Amino acid sequence: MFLMFLRFGPGNNKECIFKTVKNRMLTMRFLLVIGIFFAIQFVLKAQDYNIVEYGAVPDGVKLNTEEIQQAIDVAYGQGGGRVVVPAGRFLTGSIILKTGVDLHLQDGAVLLGSTNPSHYIKLNRWKALVMAEGVSHISITGKGEIDGQGRELALHIDSLFYAGQIDSADYNFVEMRPKYYLRPQLIEFVGVQHIVVKNVALKNAACWVATYDQCENILIDSVSTISDAYWNNDGIDISDCKNVRITNCLVNSADDGICLKSHSPKFICDSVYIANCTVRSSASAIKFGTVSHGGFTNVRVENIKVYDTYRSAVALECVDGGKLENVVIENINAVNTGNAIFIRLGQRTGEVGTLRNVVLRNFKVEVAFERPDYAYDIRGPALPFFHNTFPSSITGLPGHAVENVLMENIEIIYPGRGNTGLAYSSLSRLDDVPEKASAYPEFSMFGELPAWGFYVRHMEGLVMRNIKLTIDAPDYRPAFVFDDVTDLEMKSIMIVGDSKSDQIVIHKTKNVKMDRELSVLKK
Repeated sequence: MFLMFLRFGPGNNKECIFKTVKNRMLTMRFLLVIGIFFAIQFVLKAQDYNIVEYGAVPDGVKLNTEEIQQAIDVAYGQGGGRVVVPAGRFLTGSIILKTGVDLHLQDGAVLLGSTNPSHYIKLNRWKALVMAEGVSHISITGKGEIDGQGRELALHIDSLFYAGQIDSADYNFVEMRPKYYLRPQLIEFVGVQHIVVKNVALKNAACWVATYDQCENILIDSVSTISDAYWNNDGIDISDCKNVRITNCLVNSADDGICLKSHSPKFICDSVYIANCTVRSSASAIKFGTVSHGGFTNVRVENIKVYDTYRSAVALECVDGGKLENVVIENINAVNTGNAIFIRLGQRTGEVGTLRNVVLRNFKVEVAFERPDYAYDIRGPALPFFHNTFPSSITGLPGHAVENVLMENIEIIYPGRGNTGLAYSSLSRLDDVPEKASAYPEFSMFGELPAWGFYVRHMEGLVMRNIKLTIDAPDYRPAFVFDDVTDLEMKSIMIVGDSKSDQIVIHKTKNVKMDRELSVLKK
């Protein structure tokens, strides 16, 4: 599917533009449903293959890898079927799903990952508990759970370094742990066509929980992902996939919650729908990136609840030469988060990509003063410098602007308490805010920023309608700073709790339209 956005400018009817965008996104969602409907038909006609009949023992002690794999292989050999895991705790190492096989975990069933690293293999990239590559029509269903015992497994791998069995190049000496690619995931599917993951619970990974790479036609529905076991516990990672639907999921993860990635410049995340999910994250809740070589297009995210999230409720990052375009995100309700919105076009290597045609609508976000993730076992690293609360931000690069963003019906509540004794960013030094083109993208990447509400730099075509910013206590900074922005439209802007005379600062900015007189300082 292709969504056409028109460039903002005089004479364009923006209401028609974004109505067209919304209608085309709804068409995309409908086609995703139809495509995935055909993908799951094989599950409804499946013959059962109970793993106990192949010798599996549900005592949590006996290693059942061979028995479970045998059931999968037999089902595959018979043209597909449902491999049933009944109630009980079945210890296993890596198993490989094959075409036409549904791994069905009944209520009370636990697929228990071994804590012995030698019980895991890899097909291509990384080791994982449940794997598939280059197959089609596979699924994981049922009301059981997959528990990776990730912390115990990771600590076992860590001990191998001190026993001289892991090369120092594969060990992170700063963070004192084995690098991420040595620690098995729960799920890794690569190059798979037609995937269904439904109703199961995924728990306690040693690394990322579930990765889908270069796959097509994916349905992830009503899945519970609970993983605060160890570092790099991303909840759901979608990398370079097409036709993806993620709905009704709960994600509680020690790293990014629901994350779109693009590892290859030859592929792209295309036609993705994410809706009706609840996310808690010690990093960012909904994130595009960081890896963004090919990019992301035609993505709709809606009806997301976010809580206790350390970094951004929504982060859109395009920093590896790819494209991020045609994205609609709406109906976001976030409480106790470190940052509301972070949009970044950067240049870590090679050419600069493009970030354009984004709609953010119907947000309500409450930004915390203290760390929102204090209750996590695994918390993101604290920042090594003093700072006040960070604003939302949209930043491109000189000569490479973020293009065409509509922000509508946005309410953000900030704690305030920003003071010059803790950190200070003077309006007289706006040109000194660092660009950091190649830095890792994060809402805190620039250090102290000169606004408490929104900081926007290197932007073309920004429409802000019905924006309400509330500050609970005084802050020395203005609410808005716009630096090197072209075609800025602001309508129905409300600033509550800030009594300063200059609430909006405009620097090197042109073609500004405001529907009423606001307190504006031109620098």
